[in-house]
Amino acid sequence: MTKEIKVKRTAKNSVFLDLFQDKKNLLKLYKTLHPEDTDITEDELDIVTIDNVLTDNLYNDLGLAVSGSKLLILVEAQASWTVNVLVRMLLYLAQSYREYFERTEQSLYKSKAVRMPKPELYIIYIGDRGDKPDMVSLSKEFFGGMDIDIEIKARVIYEKDTNDIISQYISFCKVFNEQRKLYGLTEFMIKETIRICKDRNVLREYLSSKEKEVVTIMMSLFDDEQIMRTYAEDMANERANEVAKEVAKEKIKIAVNMLRNMNINDSEIKEALQKNYGLSEREALLYM
Repeated sequence: MTKEIKVKRTAKNSVFLDLFQDKKNLLKLYKTLHPEDTDITEDELDIVTIDNVLTDNLYNDLGLAVSGSKLLILVEAQASWTVNVLVRMLLYLAQSYREYFERTEQSLYKSKAVRMPKPELYIIYIGDRGDKPDMVSLSKEFFGGMDIDIEIKARVIYEKDTNDIISQYISFCKVFNEQRKLYGLTEFMIKETIRICKDRNVLREYLSSKEKEVVTIMMSLFDDEQIMRTYAEDMANERANEVAKEVAKEKIKIAVNMLRNMNINDSEIKEALQKNYGLSEREALLYM
């Protein structure tokens, strides 16, 4: 039997970022969000994606600067819905602005107001919509709708019956998840996902022109899950050993107290500890 190659559960996130490295796809993305802006060109779009805003790598989050006038932040939410992406956006936005002010050599300590691109925040949700909202906000989700001193609002994008590039990406993710349930995290699953998407005209141009790269992207992350599992097991074992040591220490302390209450002299207690608990003379004396 050939050994199947395991791939990372979040492999599709890297495809998300790679897909929009191509300015042509980036332009399609922007026009999906702003169909009214018919004159925009590829040269007016710049990726300003930031890595490591949090301890978690945000490789599946996309920052897009538009002619210095707009700053679009797109965050992908997995099939498990969480409003915590709003907190990521808050940190992402602050870091993006900091780098923007440095890049444009603007000082925040002068009296003149700095120039700032208008922020637009989007969450791309790949799960089923259900009764989820079109817009989420920091005040509503975390503070019960109270008036707070800082606010973050984000539009939520779901799969639609359209052929725009965002809907195609969401379809790609759904095919990925379906195939994962059938074949697990394997090399065959990756290739089957690509085949089905091409047959359904989902990101066909991208997958046809970069099929080898896409497979490489997803396969290069193989074993990451196993590494994390091994790390978790090691940590659990280490903690279990620590607990066992603490329990053993308490047992020895109780034994010493019991023997002293029985008026056993220190010499005999020391010998008992060495014999029954495998302690050295020094260790026995320390317990005593």
